[in-house]
Amino acid sequence: MQRRSLFLITLVTALASAAAPALAQSPDWKKVRIGVEGAYPPFSEVGPDGKLKGFDIDIALALCAQIKAECTLVQQEWDGMIPALNSKKFDAIIASMAITDERKKVVNFTDKYMNTPARMVGRVDAKLDASPAGLKGKRIGVQRATIHDRFLTEVYKDSEIVRYAKQEEVYLDLAAGRIDVAMGDSVAMDGGFLKKPMGKGHGFFGPAYNDPKYFGYGAGIAVRKSDTDLQARFNAAIPAIRANGVYKKIQDKYFDFDVYTETK
Repeated sequence: MQRRSLFLITLVTALASAAAPALAQSPDWKKVRIGVEGAYPPFSEVGPDGKLKGFDIDIALALCAQIKAECTLVQQEWDGMIPALNSKKFDAIIASMAITDERKKVVNFTDKYMNTPARMVGRVDAKLDASPAGLKGKRIGVQRATIHDRFLTEVYKDSEIVRYAKQEEVYLDLAAGRIDVAMGDSVAMDGGFLKKPMGKGHGFFGPAYNDPKYFGYGAGIAVRKSDTDLQARFNAAIPAIRANGVYKKIQDKYFDFDVYTETK
């Protein structure tokens, strides 16, 4: 009797779940909440006026205009991005998030809207060797829960990996000499550290890293698994703003190269 009751309950629940999509009203996506970080220059940061700015911010607003949606930008710390998306704090993530096989298990991604490699930064006069053997015993700083964190954890087992909540904190400790090396997105570290006064005496070393196993297939827009219609709208909008010149206008505001296909 108990097993039969359990079966019936399971069957009723399954039928109700199957019927739910037909009964529920689908979002019209006239209003979309976008999760952004606000601590990852030049892609996303808070300006002196307290307003969000950066490449990701401008791209988000351009894409929302293209799909004719009213956008609200919602700041979220990086390591809580995907949980916040799936708990419906916002509807999409536009935060330089790499499209990886691991992340695709829990969210859907659009096609890429940019692609930049990872690199390492250290003091120029240290003449550092980027190999795992060369950085044995060194302190390597990285933003927590990123593709760079995963790569370092799996490959640089004899180094001390120092994790930070924000990329800016990595820069501060590298400049102060509390860590020997920093790893992250090459474009973010160039604009956010090397081209600023605190980056004096530091430079890139070693290769550009872009192995899809660790670094994914470019940065895309993450949406919930259930929101395939929103994914499709953004997928149509990305090539549209590239074709009409809006993407290039935004890109040229921040970079002097093609950030969509950057591989240096």
